[in-house]
Amino acid sequence: MKRGGDGKLNHQLLMDDAAGQEECGVFGVYAPGEEVAKLTFYGLYALQHRGQESAGIATADGERIVIYKDMGLVSQVFTETELSTLTGKLAIGHCRYSTTGSSTWANAQPTLRASEYGALSLAHNGNLTNTPELAAELAEKIQERIAQGEKVAKLKATTDSEIMTGLIALESNTDIEKSAIQVLKKLKGAFSIVFMDEKKLYAARDPHGIRPLVIGKLENGWVVASETSGLDIVGAKFEREVQPGEFIVIDENGMRSQIWAEPNVKGCLFEFIYLARPDSKISQVNVHQVRVALGAQLAKEHPVEADVVIPVPDSGTPAAVGYAQASGIPYGLGLIKNAYVGRTFIQPSQTIRQLGIRLKLNPLKEIIEGKSVVVVDDSIVRGNTQRAIVKMLREAGAKAIHVRISSPPVQWPCYFGIDFASRAELIAAELSVEEIKRSIGADSLGYISHEGAIAATTLAEKSFCSACFTGDYPIAVPVDLSLGKHLLEVVSSEKGNN
Repeated sequence: MKRGGDGKLNHQLLMDDAAGQEECGVFGVYAPGEEVAKLTFYGLYALQHRGQESAGIATADGERIVIYKDMGLVSQVFTETELSTLTGKLAIGHCRYSTTGSSTWANAQPTLRASEYGALSLAHNGNLTNTPELAAELAEKIQERIAQGEKVAKLKATTDSEIMTGLIALESNTDIEKSAIQVLKKLKGAFSIVFMDEKKLYAARDPHGIRPLVIGKLENGWVVASETSGLDIVGAKFEREVQPGEFIVIDENGMRSQIWAEPNVKGCLFEFIYLARPDSKISQVNVHQVRVALGAQLAKEHPVEADVVIPVPDSGTPAAVGYAQASGIPYGLGLIKNAYVGRTFIQPSQTIRQLGIRLKLNPLKEIIEGKSVVVVDDSIVRGNTQRAIVKMLREAGAKAIHVRISSPPVQWPCYFGIDFASRAELIAAELSVEEIKRSIGADSLGYISHEGAIAATTLAEKSFCSACFTGDYPIAVPVDLSLGKHLLEVVSSEKGNN
């Protein structure tokens, strides 16, 4: 396993308030004769929106696995030099935003662990809800093996991904496929995973299919990715989604699969609203079209007389287009986004930091001044960003500011792979819509209804997890979640096991 740079995390200049901090992207490819590391690099590049903290690629040539990972964006972590060392016929990759375990180099993925079947490397998108129980089981297995005189590596990372890798590696079965199935049945929560040994590529999805995972076909191989945009960039033809509760194996004989758990589909509604790339498809539905429909529905539910509709770029743009089309109010680009904010290793000075949101967005006064403005965003979490935007628009001369949100109020945390704030930090959990309006300083505030959001997707309500809006979790969550993503670090510290 290789490590680039100094492994330190350099924080983004401005963290998005709008939608937690996103999640993770996974990619896998089996393509003998191809430059699998470069295919994986570009696949991760297309999935960069899903996680910007760290990136990694593992390749296998039939005899060994080599990994390179580091903190930062995909384009910061990899150069031609690093990619040239990653050779083989199959690869997996990961871009991370931490939901279990701190943002450190040790927690970057893919993971790597020795097993009875050879080396094992894994990348994961999601979040398990029974991590403490699984960690205890793995610790017991490790101690048993050590007591028997075996050399077994202790845990180095503090992620649920590391726990999954360790359990599969130490499961006593005749082959890795049987071990994986046995471990999958123990997992609770959301997980879309790709993993590999030296010769085969594997993928699996939880029975609810909360996080997306799709399969594509290359001329000489197969690709698995978090989103269809990850297939498009490498020229893979979309075949189908990995089904909830499905386990697939890809090797020299092609692809085969088995259903290891009865599916009960509960895909994440927030993938459509914010998380997925607009050019991706989920359940055969184009994400961009859904977001435009969300805006149109929002205009029907919360009409207002105004001079211009402007988006909070980029995630609010499709909904703003839909709102403008449905309302007949002209669309304008009233906020200019600096596309490079958060992609620098230079920290802002105190003076610059005090400018806050202006690091990322700046109003176009010519569009705003003297106008009644509808400003469309995808969500409100804590309210800090919207408060700053309203203030900026006032300073730019807006006559009135009407905030429209293309998601229902976010009132509950997500425990399935999005690092939302705790419920105490969620503004909609404590305040009414009228109180939020006053808090952010808007003249009016309107959220799309839950029913309207579902209708915009054209999919059945029963097929969604919308717990962050309703509090109705499809999977039981632990009562005591006060330790959040640092749970395993606290446990390790208490046991003196780093």
